[in-house]
Amino acid sequence: MTTTPTSFAWADGLPAAVTATDLNGTILYMNQRAQETFAADGGAALMGKSVFDCHPEPAREKTRTLYRSPTPNHYTIQKGGQKKIIHQLPWFAEGRFAGVVEISVPIPAELPHFDRDARA
Repeated sequence: MTTTPTSFAWADGLPAAVTATDLNGTILYMNQRAQETFAADGGAALMGKSVFDCHPEPAREKTRTLYRSPTPNHYTIQKGGQKKIIHQLPWFAEGRFAGVVEISVPIPAELPHFDRDARA
């Protein structure tokens, strides 16, 4: 069963790349930033394709794990001199796993960290 998100309009103007897949890994949605980010790989033409075909091993197996055990995955990368934090998050429809949303957010090379648990 493929469940399509009702609306990803919130992501259209977001200054981050947002890609959403269904529970089988089919790419359902890419905002403009994601289409630009993955232009060399096909951009908007990737919608309707398998996200697994977009990753070489061992990243492909890690991606498959996100679908077998839908839990968040977070990491940072640097590409083309730009550092980014990647959030891969399961999304749910009517309480059932429906796919994964990847949000890629550009971040500065040095990022402040505030420990809100620290006592003054």
